[in-house]
Amino acid sequence: MLKNKQFAVFGLGRFGGSLVKELYQNGIEVLAVDNDQKKVDEYAKYAIQAVQVQKLDEETLRMLDITSFDHVFVSFGDNIEGSVLLTMLLKEMGVKKVWAKASSDNHQKVLNKIGADQVIHPERDMAKKIANYISSKSIIDYIEISNEHSIVEIIASPKIYNKTLQDLDTRNRFGCNIIAIKRNNVVKISLIPNELILKDDVLVVIGRKTAIRRFEEEGV
Repeated sequence: MLKNKQFAVFGLGRFGGSLVKELYQNGIEVLAVDNDQKKVDEYAKYAIQAVQVQKLDEETLRMLDITSFDHVFVSFGDNIEGSVLLTMLLKEMGVKKVWAKASSDNHQKVLNKIGADQVIHPERDMAKKIANYISSKSIIDYIEISNEHSIVEIIASPKIYNKTLQDLDTRNRFGCNIIAIKRNNVVKISLIPNELILKDDVLVVIGRKTAIRRFEEEGV
């Protein structure tokens, strides 16, 4: 359960601050850290502890008991050097999972190289999401899970109403899989081969981006 795990966020800018608030709203306790006391004060009400720190060295991190945290987010804005050094230090200290925010493709490459477990590129990821949304008639949501694979939500068209998943045979015909169906605000996950596609259904599809695009163009 995520609510039993320990979370920490370093850097309370637009992304880091929003992350602290979202975690709080999901009932997750989080440590919030920044070098700006105003930002610390602003987000203190959303954190189990909010700390103003000027120097992020090993001694300071040990005082914060950072190795007891399951997920640590490094969310510095344009401070690429600080982001890289903190990410490296956290991994050297044995933090279980380090998430690092990248501000450019080169920054992302460096973070990957030094061992960040997950690199977040919010501006690029949002741009991709918007591009996929506006370039498609049927895709209503998009999540990239790797450079080649994604999960999308596709609105079922009249072409496939009252057809079964077996009829669609997406795995063999297109190389992608329907993993869930959203129907009347309920997500149905345990799907059977003779599951019917109904009007207004939203299909949750996973696979290679090229396969999903082909399914959208030819199969839906």
